Amino acid sequence: MCGIAGVVSLGGPLSESDLGAGREMTRLLRHRGPDSTGELHDAWCYLGNSRLSIIDLSENASLPMSNEDGSVWLCCNGEITNFRELERKFSLREKYAFRSSSDMETVLRLYEHMGIAMLGELSGMFALCIYDRRIGRVWIVRDFFGTRPLFHTTIGDRLYFASEIKAFYGIPGFRPAPCLEAMHHYFSLAYVPGTLTAFEGVSELDGAHLVEAVPGVQGSASIRPYYEIRFDPRDDMTEDEAVEGFFEALRDSVRRNLIADVPMGITLSGGLDSSSVLGLARHLGSSSKLHSFSLRINEKSFDESVYQRAMASYAGSTHHEITVDPGDVLRVIERHMAYMDEPIGDGSAIPFFLLAEKARDHVKVLLSGEGGDEISNAYETHMACRMASLYRRCVPRPLRKVNLYLAGMLPVSYRKLSFDFLAKRFTKGAELPVPEAHLHWRHVLEEDEKALLMPGLRGFVPTSEIFRQAFNSVDFEDDLDRIAYIDLKNFFIGDLMQKNDRMVMAHSIEARFPFVDRQAFEFFSTIPNRYKIKGLHRRWVEKKAMARVLPPIIRKRQNFGIELPYSLWLEGELRETAESYFSKQRVEATGFLSYPAVRNLFDQHLSRRRDNGRVLWCILNVLLWHDLFIAGQGFRRHLA
Repeated sequence: MCGIAGVVSLGGPLSESDLGAGREMTRLLRHRGPDSTGELHDAWCYLGNSRLSIIDLSENASLPMSNEDGSVWLCCNGEITNFRELERKFSLREKYAFRSSSDMETVLRLYEHMGIAMLGELSGMFALCIYDRRIGRVWIVRDFFGTRPLFHTTIGDRLYFASEIKAFYGIPGFRPAPCLEAMHHYFSLAYVPGTLTAFEGVSELDGAHLVEAVPGVQGSASIRPYYEIRFDPRDDMTEDEAVEGFFEALRDSVRRNLIADVPMGITLSGGLDSSSVLGLARHLGSSSKLHSFSLRINEKSFDESVYQRAMASYAGSTHHEITVDPGDVLRVIERHMAYMDEPIGDGSAIPFFLLAEKARDHVKVLLSGEGGDEISNAYETHMACRMASLYRRCVPRPLRKVNLYLAGMLPVSYRKLSFDFLAKRFTKGAELPVPEAHLHWRHVLEEDEKALLMPGLRGFVPTSEIFRQAFNSVDFEDDLDRIAYIDLKNFFIGDLMQKNDRMVMAHSIEARFPFVDRQAFEFFSTIPNRYKIKGLHRRWVEKKAMARVLPPIIRKRQNFGIELPYSLWLEGELRETAESYFSKQRVEATGFLSYPAVRNLFDQHLSRRRDNGRVLWCILNVLLWHDLFIAGQGFRRHLA
């Protein structure tokens, strides 16, 4: 994993100022690649790369790299997990004079061999730029599922790209300002969706898309997809075929993701997905070489350590447990946002930061189970989608109205996934169309509540329209596949990958995700949903497939996901900090948040009239971000 940055001229030749901007952008990404920094540039293009050495630690694998005559340049962030197979398939080492054993040189040689069509051969996690000077083309590419970050902005006739938004602060003409459309959707989702970012004028390149730029005096740039995420269930697939195919696909992915020349570990939540990755590492004879890292949230209903310890003991990994207390949160609350770049309401972001802080003393690579929920329709909202249609068929509308009223009368509980929370969300969401229901079961604030919080924001489409458009953009027959697609294009990229990438890269660690390695995904997407959700059982095929590599305690448990008990802590140990950030001065400084609305939400929460923990956590993160990135450049003092 590395950091990449670049400047492409769409007008006159690059100046010394442009080169200086490129170098400063690269310097601001040093935490992503502390092992070395390199650059290549000519009159039209600058490429910078900070390198985290994972495969081939020698200088021969330094980035950016070029071919022998300097006609093709490459900078890259990520890992190509099938690089050895590609070398054999296309006899690349017989055709080209390799200087290294790195996966990145394989990408360079494969491009020489077949041009940009080589993207369809890759499997793994990457964001890259290829500059082909022979034909005057620059390709800026993000991997199939958006596991590696890539942002771009245009100022004048210069196109800039980078692994993190903070790199753009190295551009003399960059003027940071909040994107109000992004804020509008953020307070529905707790993350910024799609190609929007929290910064006006800065875009995130979507997964499976590329920018094709023609540098020069009359240069141009356009964005297009190069890969299509599809769910194509095989109706004739038997359950045994699904089980065996699942096992083989994930085992092969884990095998390929275990390739590295540095110490490796795994983030072990104790849930089925991360445990399956570790269980397969054990099956492959590698688990005893791995370090496992688990988070223990110090509040009873959030504590999953019993499962984590059981799995680590079964696999024989060197286990590390990181306990998270309110004091730990307060210690890093500003620093984590300095690396995040954008506000995020995911309560597991700070715990992940703390985990990586511990892990950096032992490993340079962490495997993760992220993506397993998306490919297995494992989220509670997916089961709710199945149950809602049954509920509407079997329960008369008058009785459903009574249930909706009674659910609203339930007393507030701050326990994780409490009954009152689930009942209130389900009874209302069951009355909505599928994409709107999928949003409702996850939403932070309703549209009318957002209007009170941000009274000056008008003219933006309801956030449900983003889900509806994604739902209608694919022709999958099963609604479950359509909402899985919504999740992959929004929640997976906007929340899970932002959190996983930025929090671990803050400590110079690479994250890998075997469940969304392309070759594995393309089998998972053919499994009929009747094997994913069977009756009232989620993850049916995954549990059957992984039974041979997991202890019973893991096979039988239900997943909950890592989260902070912010609802409890905001009225306790975090209250003083929250009061400081929810001040009139700080709230009004944003220019879009209403201080009376914020104060009302906090007062409701403190009096336990309503659990506003999630929205308050979202607001707190916006105020942290605004302080560090918009009001000034305070993020710089936190960078390593």
